[in-house]
Amino acid sequence: MLDEFLHEPRIAYFSMEIALQSDIPTYAGGLGVLAGDTVRSAADLDVPLVGVCLISRAGYFRQEIDAQGRQVEHEDSWDPLAFARPLSAKIALTIESREVWVRGWLYVVHGLRRYREPVILLDTDVDENNGEDRRITHYLYGGDEAYRLKQEMVLGIGGVRMLRALGLEIRQYHLNEGHSALLALELLRRFTRSQEGAGVGSIYDVPRVRELCNFTTHTPIEAAQDQFPYDLVERIMGSVIDAGELKALAGDRRLNMTRLALNLSEYVNGVGSRHAEVSQRSFPGYRIHAVANGVHPCTWASRSFVQLYDERLRGWRHEPELLNRIEQIPDAALWQAHLAAKRTLIERVRSATGLTLSAELPILAFARRMTAYKRPDLLFFDIERLQRIARAFPFQLVIAGKAHPHDQAGKQLIEALNRYRVQLSGSIPIAFLPNYNMQIALEMVSGADIWLNTPLPPLEASGTSGMKAAFNGVPSLSVLDGWWMEGCIEGITGWSIGNSLPSSAADDASSLYDKLERSVLPLYRSGLQAWAPVMRGAIGKNAAYFNSHRMMRRYATEAYIR
Repeated sequence: MLDEFLHEPRIAYFSMEIALQSDIPTYAGGLGVLAGDTVRSAADLDVPLVGVCLISRAGYFRQEIDAQGRQVEHEDSWDPLAFARPLSAKIALTIESREVWVRGWLYVVHGLRRYREPVILLDTDVDENNGEDRRITHYLYGGDEAYRLKQEMVLGIGGVRMLRALGLEIRQYHLNEGHSALLALELLRRFTRSQEGAGVGSIYDVPRVRELCNFTTHTPIEAAQDQFPYDLVERIMGSVIDAGELKALAGDRRLNMTRLALNLSEYVNGVGSRHAEVSQRSFPGYRIHAVANGVHPCTWASRSFVQLYDERLRGWRHEPELLNRIEQIPDAALWQAHLAAKRTLIERVRSATGLTLSAELPILAFARRMTAYKRPDLLFFDIERLQRIARAFPFQLVIAGKAHPHDQAGKQLIEALNRYRVQLSGSIPIAFLPNYNMQIALEMVSGADIWLNTPLPPLEASGTSGMKAAFNGVPSLSVLDGWWMEGCIEGITGWSIGNSLPSSAADDASSLYDKLERSVLPLYRSGLQAWAPVMRGAIGKNAAYFNSHRMMRRYATEAYIR
């Protein structure tokens, strides 16, 4: 079953979540979608990779919005047999002094030119385990601190052992965020030197492990990093390596997964120039490279745009930089491709909410993880001014996004957004699409006319939704943070909100309203001849660069080949 993947050494790409396809709920949001796009681009470019993540049998959660506008979570179970094949290999690791068994499932990602990438899904739901241990790989980001640590043991330690049991030759490991940092401890355990050879230094071959590991950090804010108290670590993990060595690598007070990954990775990168700078300040003493995120071209261009690019810009699937020749495509053809995507979104809104939007009026869209720093309610800061703008320049709004089940502030934001939806129903048509997933995301980023993003700087690591929109000629109206620091060319690829410095919600809201009233909506009303250039700017200057093919080529040349 794995024979075709055993003939060459591979990069092992570890991620807690990987978005393989919309209806396999092994992803919660942007991190997982990025991981999926990474594997898809590796397959397109014939880069030998193997993905490793948890099977998440019960998914993240399926979102329902009740009559009061509140989020209700439901289990989102799926059947691995419908999409993947069980592997015969099983490995064991010790959790809470018990032997916990892990089996693997094989999912195969197909590239453009018949190249295939294996993804190994780790599963503890096997007969050998008790009921508690069988549930370790059920819920993505579920449970308490102990449950999360057990999951990260299965991912990092179990993942390394599984790859070895399957006979895959691994040349390097790539840690997508700190969740998988325990894999480096498993490598340290494997590369232990004799006491005589170690002399007065460590018995662990740290330089050898560092040479094998690459780390992409997404979270510069320490409070958001995975950290575990050492009494919990001792109870659940036991002594994987010497306790003193562990504290030297991962922090004195708590096991900090980001710190552990930084200390045991030779190559470390942030996910954009701004993010690398913020991370460098947060972690002085480490060299942090900047590799801007990207999105997979064929996954995030709508069907109508794929057809248009195939006809007019042949070769773009393998070389998305060819999109910088977008000037060759006439306005009318560009607009027809957009209208096809817009009608698809309008139908999605009608079927999901009963609201019928107009193809004639501009649609603003916002879809992100619903949490406080994303500020999804910034647009509604001044209701009276927003209504005045809508009277002068009518527009429509589509919103989507999930709040983590434990994020009460995020849930309250969803309630607030639905209150605004009802309050403004007579002046601004607003739809909230429940259960945001990859399919809904594609329909929104392609069917909207303007993509809205309002994070509180400098907390946005990268953000990729605006990159997806760019593949469909949809310009962004966004706070200058994350990728938009590099992607924004004012009035050419979209528009900025405020400046790159932290500012008050009042100031950012005022800037947002100014841009809508004086720049964005008047330009849209001016007609296609005025609007088409900004569509081309989004495609030719942003989609041509902010794609996962360029990102993967950077990883291959700068991290993997050294």
